[in-house]
Amino acid sequence: MTVTAEFVIRSPSLPLTDFAASLPSSRFECEHGLCLKRDCDVFVVHVDPDDGVSEDDLASLEAVVETTALGRRDGRDVYRLTVELGAVAEAFAPERFTAVEVEPVVVTPEGWYEKKLFESYDELDGIRTRFEDHEISMEIVSVTQDADSTDESPQYGLTDRQYEALTLAISRGYYESPRQITAEELAEEMGISQPSMSSLLRRGERQLLSSTLEPHDRLNALSS
Repeated sequence: MTVTAEFVIRSPSLPLTDFAASLPSSRFECEHGLCLKRDCDVFVVHVDPDDGVSEDDLASLEAVVETTALGRRDGRDVYRLTVELGAVAEAFAPERFTAVEVEPVVVTPEGWYEKKLFESYDELDGIRTRFEDHEISMEIVSVTQDADSTDESPQYGLTDRQYEALTLAISRGYYESPRQITAEELAEEMGISQPSMSSLLRRGERQLLSSTLEPHDRLNALSS
């Protein structure tokens, strides 16, 4: 089963968003390249010539450690940048990603807009949890599933992780009145942060309600 998701990630620590804010168009596209070392990544950026950006302008950016002009393609200037990821480096550790970039990333002052192909809903849920653990918010814009893999989707549209969280919460009395356990204690049992646990429960609850009340909108429930 594969899942294609469009999403936006936001964090004050994301590199290159300040550069986007300085452009008249307030946006540019880039492709992730080779990760040279744990705290650096290579980006190939495509800039509108009307934005008046030079190689020196890019080289002067705080996060950029190396710049190479690659010429022009499809009417846009192309540069290869080696960028220090700084505070968000651990969230983008290469061994944590198996998703495939479907379209170039669109960088704006508000964040990075991405479209990626994931092996499963669990993989999508996992990347969102990792981002949240590193204080990067992830808003799902849309989720689509391969038509040939519908029968393989988790029961009620839940991911395995959501199912695990809900099952644990029920078994420990989280939904009793009064509650027998806190979200923080549940998080400790699952080995995740309390915000991540609360997020798993909230998304799982929303998915269960959606699958019951609006059966045809199961995929859209993941965007909450």
